[in-house]
Amino acid sequence: MEKSGSDERTWGMLCHITALAGYFIPFGNILGPLIVWLVKKDESAFVDDQGKESLNFQLSATIYIIVAAVLCLVLIGIPILIGLLIFHLVVIIIATVRSSEGERYRYPLTIRFFQS
Repeated sequence: MEKSGSDERTWGMLCHITALAGYFIPFGNILGPLIVWLVKKDESAFVDDQGKESLNFQLSATIYIIVAAVLCLVLIGIPILIGLLIFHLVVIIIATVRSSEGERYRYPLTIRFFQS
C-alpha cells in the first residue's frame, strides 16, 4: 500500500467527503469531488487517483439511484433506494477514513468511467 503526505491525504479525503454535498445540493455528490479533483489532480498522483475513484463511484451511484427512483413507481424501488442511500453514506465514510490514512480506496460496485 502506498502512503502519501499529510497535504495529499487531506485533499484525497476531500475528494470523498465532498460527495456528501449531494444530500443537500442536487448533484453536489458529483460537483464536490469534481471541483477538488480538477483543482489538485496535477499536483498529486494520490489526489488524482482518489478524485477519479470518487467521481466514478458518484456517477455510478447516481445512475443506480435514478434507476431505483424509477422503480419506486412499482414499489420495489423503495427498499432498493433506501439500501442504496445507506450503502452510499457508509462507503463514503469508509473511503474518507482510508484516504485520511493515506490509503488508496476502491469503491465496490463502481463503473470505471475514468481510468486510474
